Amino acid sequence: MERRDFLQSSLLTGLATGMPQIQDKLVVPKIQPKIKLSVSSYSYWHFKGDKFPIEKVIDDAASLGLEGIDVLHRQMDSEDNAYLQKIKKHAFLNGIALTCLSIHQGFVTPDKEELKKHVDHTIHCIELAYKMGIPCLRLNTGRWNTIKSFDDLMKNRGIEPILPGYTEDDGYKWCVEGIQRCLAKAEECGVLMALENHWGLGSTPEGMLRIHDTVNSPWLGLLMDTGNFLEDPYDKLEKIAPKASFVQAKTYYGGGEWYSLELDYKRIINILKKVNYQGYVSIEFEGKENAYSGVRKSVELLRKALA
Repeated sequence: MERRDFLQSSLLTGLATGMPQIQDKLVVPKIQPKIKLSVSSYSYWHFKGDKFPIEKVIDDAASLGLEGIDVLHRQMDSEDNAYLQKIKKHAFLNGIALTCLSIHQGFVTPDKEELKKHVDHTIHCIELAYKMGIPCLRLNTGRWNTIKSFDDLMKNRGIEPILPGYTEDDGYKWCVEGIQRCLAKAEECGVLMALENHWGLGSTPEGMLRIHDTVNSPWLGLLMDTGNFLEDPYDKLEKIAPKASFVQAKTYYGGGEWYSLELDYKRIINILKKVNYQGYVSIEFEGKENAYSGVRKSVELLRKALA
């Protein structure tokens, strides 16, 4: 029997005997959320005293069996290419992914030259991230700066008056414009910008979503900081979780530098799993306890929540 006749005969036999037939559509199994645990270099240095070297952050992350670190830009020793490549190599040799570059900038200003300065800084940091192989950049909205001291802002629960003579809508317009001017560079370099709930216009989920949806670009996501919604955090975290590209998980062992929150991480992880979040959760230890012990306790806490 020729091969063609054999196949036709076999198919007819199968139909006659009720053999299961090939379906038109491929059944794709549902992907289970795979959350990876990371740590922020900020956990080891809270802008006080000598900078904690990024290399030592990588070493500690590796010793704890973590999968990545996110780098605080202000904590870097240099922007020279030799330094950037040294950090990238050190991370690779220790099996650590460089997951995010957290920068400081703000787009809430009526001063066009000031706005340009922050746009230029953001574009520069996108290029730094690209050189280091970092795929994500933390953005702030910026704030009104009518309360000059950050300590005083924290005493006021992150709330400050709008700049006299302007409206909240003005702030959103400036912020959207600033982000839009960075999109081309983000796309060119393949660096996803992630807007954090970090005071200012990002103090509410509605503010974050308004900016995100107005910009409406695949190169802008959201960064969920679990500790920056000070009241009723879980409902607010649920609102931004579907568009979260990166997560930073605050812990406060030894008492917080500015405040402490009792966060239910099992509940937070379930919020992320519900939206099928597949990325990194990066520990941001912000307590006064020794950094090494505070980070270790934080790792244990998050691993229990993820189990």
